[in-house]
Amino acid sequence: MRFRHGCRDGIPIMLGYLTVSFTFGVSCVAKGFTWWMPLLCSVTNYTGTGQFAGMDLIAAAGSVAELVATMLVINARYALMGVSLSQKLDKKTTVWQRLIIAFGLTDENYAVSMRQLKDVTFEYFLGVSLTAYAGWVGGTLLGALAGNVLPQSLLSAFGIALYAMFIAIVIPPCRTSKAVLTVVLTAIATSCLFYYVPGLNKLSSGWAIIVCGVFSSAIGAIFFPIRPATEHVKTDGVIFGNASANAVSQNGEILEKVETGKENSDVCNGGDKNGGTQ
Repeated sequence: MRFRHGCRDGIPIMLGYLTVSFTFGVSCVAKGFTWWMPLLCSVTNYTGTGQFAGMDLIAAAGSVAELVATMLVINARYALMGVSLSQKLDKKTTVWQRLIIAFGLTDENYAVSMRQLKDVTFEYFLGVSLTAYAGWVGGTLLGALAGNVLPQSLLSAFGIALYAMFIAIVIPPCRTSKAVLTVVLTAIATSCLFYYVPGLNKLSSGWAIIVCGVFSSAIGAIFFPIRPATEHVKTDGVIFGNASANAVSQNGEILEKVETGKENSDVCNGGDKNGGTQ
């Protein structure tokens, strides 16, 4: 897979990143940051949720330990994605190329790469990542510059757009997955406790995010564990379990014989592979 193929597949991701990062740039300026601060954050971090949470903590004068812990919890998923993607990378991928891939790894880049039928080459992933990265950094710059000229009422609206984005991400899987719904409701209930219960509401927002995230994830892992998947055979977009694997294999052999003319020969010979009749 070539670099240009990766760039082509990264265009939809870039368009999505433009809007989200634009909101990030605008919201940072609305919190009092200068235009280059959110831009520097996007260039060096490249993590959407982490950047939003991190800039909120900085604006609220949170501690460094709180900031680091929040980033670790929010971005821990990338370690699992990296392990999974490493199994699909081309065997010729060097260590320094893997380090670059690790920096460019996002949820969307991971999904697009794992969808490929062939091994993912460094050139392909670089094309996907650079295209998406350009959208993220470019959107941040545009939002930060626009935040200096837009009226305050419009800046407040962009703050609401951030929550709308997360709602749009969370609601669809909640309607189809009981596990996701349970985790989301647990996080909401825990967050309400830290907001309304006396004593708990004195905890800073950063630590509250950490506790809510870890606790709700633990609930999901305990009550909805991922079971080891049995071997599957995939053909024509349909996944078959072990019970159908042999049948699929046999059908594949028959089709191969028909294509090569062997099946017709076997039928004409009365099914005797040696050419005799029964």
